[in-house]
Amino acid sequence: MAKAKSKGTVGVVGLGIMGGSFARHLAKAGWRVVGHDIDPKACRAARRAGVEIAKGVHDLAAQVPIIITSLPHPSALHDTVAAIVAAKVKPRIIAEASTFTLEDKLSAETTLRQAGHTLLDCPISGTGAQARAKDVVVYTSGDPRAIHKLKPVFAAFSRGVHELGAFGNSSRMKYVANLLVAIHNVATAEAMVLGMKAGLDPKAIFETIKTGAGNSRVFELRGPMMVTEKYGDATMKIKVWQKDMQVIGDFAKAIGCPTPLFTATEGIYDTALATGHAMDDTAAVCAVMEKAAGVKRRGKKS
Repeated sequence: MAKAKSKGTVGVVGLGIMGGSFARHLAKAGWRVVGHDIDPKACRAARRAGVEIAKGVHDLAAQVPIIITSLPHPSALHDTVAAIVAAKVKPRIIAEASTFTLEDKLSAETTLRQAGHTLLDCPISGTGAQARAKDVVVYTSGDPRAIHKLKPVFAAFSRGVHELGAFGNSSRMKYVANLLVAIHNVATAEAMVLGMKAGLDPKAIFETIKTGAGNSRVFELRGPMMVTEKYGDATMKIKVWQKDMQVIGDFAKAIGCPTPLFTATEGIYDTALATGHAMDDTAAVCAVMEKAAGVKRRGKKS
């Protein structure tokens, strides 16, 4: 137990695909980690990895000086903020790692600051699979002293940290990154389907393209799922991704920036959501495009 407490104590609110990985890496690196999630299954998995489970956010906030929030929707953020404020604890640093609108993040920052706490805008660049492999990057913005204090925490579950200045800049950068992910993911599916429609083996397509100029990190991460048609072990569920798509689209419209390629992908994700892939990985857009192209894989029944 002495080793587990040697680096300090960190709280993680939201123990899903991303937050659960953060908590496990932190515990493995020697931090005492206190976690909370409304999903009992997520709590059980985290406990097996050495994470202490708090009764609620109020209980968690009373135990930890640093809190990481990784949440699925804005209402969860606002509920978490309200619980931290209601706990009436000494000043805490909260690293908000989710992808939400600037309005939601700024509202949370104002509420916490008025209660004496510091909120940092810290969205993550990377998929769930990358989070499990400690292959994500943290975008940080806000109080530079608080960011400096949290660097050892970020180092336990990421491969890099970018400091981007004033609060909110990290979210802006995350929108840029996710716009590219949205396009690259559909482009990967489109390329795979073109190759299969032309009679090429999907595995051969992946192995060949990943060594050339057409490769991308998204192609490397999602291509194997498209080859095997196994989308159930989601690193980003289409249902959750739709929230991110909405955030990016609304932000681009608000600042008057055209996004023709990003906009072109929206209908494909919508179709995936409407055809039973809500809980599948976003790589399942390949299945949508295969059906549109009339692709029938060898050995697959109609």
